[in-house]
Amino acid sequence: MIPAPVLPDGWRLVALQSVGSTNDEAARLAEAGSPEGTVVWAREQTGGRGRRGRVWASPIGNLYSSTILRPDCQAMRAAELGFVAALAVADIVPAGRDVRVKWPNDVLVDGGKVAGILPESSIGQGGQAEHVVMGIGVNVGFAPSLPEMRYRGACLGGTVEAALERLAAALALRVAEWRRDGFEAVRAQWLAKAGPLGLEVDVKLGDEVVRGRFAGMDREGALLLDTSGGPRRIVAGELLARAA
Repeated sequence: MIPAPVLPDGWRLVALQSVGSTNDEAARLAEAGSPEGTVVWAREQTGGRGRRGRVWASPIGNLYSSTILRPDCQAMRAAELGFVAALAVADIVPAGRDVRVKWPNDVLVDGGKVAGILPESSIGQGGQAEHVVMGIGVNVGFAPSLPEMRYRGACLGGTVEAALERLAAALALRVAEWRRDGFEAVRAQWLAKAGPLGLEVDVKLGDEVVRGRFAGMDREGALLLDTSGGPRRIVAGELLARAA
């Protein structure tokens, strides 16, 4: 029998066989007052979603979890937690495999997408983040292959339970680091895993596609590009392609 995941001290697991969306369930619990460190985990999602409303294929065999965070900060700072979560996912990749983070919050292993992250915040009066639901999907047992995928899939291997246990521990440590050291430390470590500067990338901005060379990420989490028309700062978009 596979043992149940052990979470960090003070964290709580809500384990479900099936749910529409772990993010929706975690948001409901957050609104009802559940504390930081509440983790909603489902064996499958019937209505999983990714960024920009895309369907996130969620059959049994991979990890689907959403963690309630209460950062006690302005919405702009709360958005930094997506990069924090990407580093936490990178932390659980087995040694010897090439791991890269992709702006704003995907994780690639050996050139294939292994995880997607969907942070959703509840913003109160004065722009204060009341809570952040950090949805994280990780390919553990298999890598989905769908026509709309822009990167091939990759998977970690091992068991979902072990992946969840390692992810919760890594996320707790990374959030504590963010609180203690601020975003600059997170940014430096994220950039170290983002690949060398100068890689050619395409970024979709609505109906526009901008091509340029990766020039880093600024202190507010915006993507920096060197384009033929000059430097560009991109705060919201979709990275379509990147050199391996």
